[in-house]
Amino acid sequence: MDYRKFGETFYVRMDRDDEIISGLLEICKENHISSAIFSGIGGLKEGQIQTFIPESGTFETQTISGMLELVSLNGNIISDEAGTLFHHTHSLLSYKEDGHHCMAAGHTKSLTVLYTAEIELRPVVGGSIGRKYDPETGTGFWSF
Repeated sequence: MDYRKFGETFYVRMDRDDEIISGLLEICKENHISSAIFSGIGGLKEGQIQTFIPESGTFETQTISGMLELVSLNGNIISDEAGTLFHHTHSLLSYKEDGHHCMAAGHTKSLTVLYTAEIELRPVVGGSIGRKYDPETGTGFWSF
């Protein structure tokens, strides 16, 4: 992984075997970023996509491996009152399976790079977005 800051924005290049989510959280920790949004594209070798099941309050996880195109990556990073960072990430992956072009999308648990991923990380400027726990869903939402 390598990154540079130009203006207020970080431009991140992830390399083979880098895990994208943990890498973005690491950059935020290193640079004292408590809230940010990000987007990106790339080539992956594995992705874990999740679907939230409201009835059970759990996530169903699908792991996809092989040559995956990261068509779209969008998400945010926020922190709670203790300073713990949390991500909320969605991605769209395309891949071939049995000779057919397929797509998978949803909440993202992890993404591992095959060749490269190019990501723009934009810290919140002039304030911070916190995390508010929602007992009904068992998840956290933005708190202003």
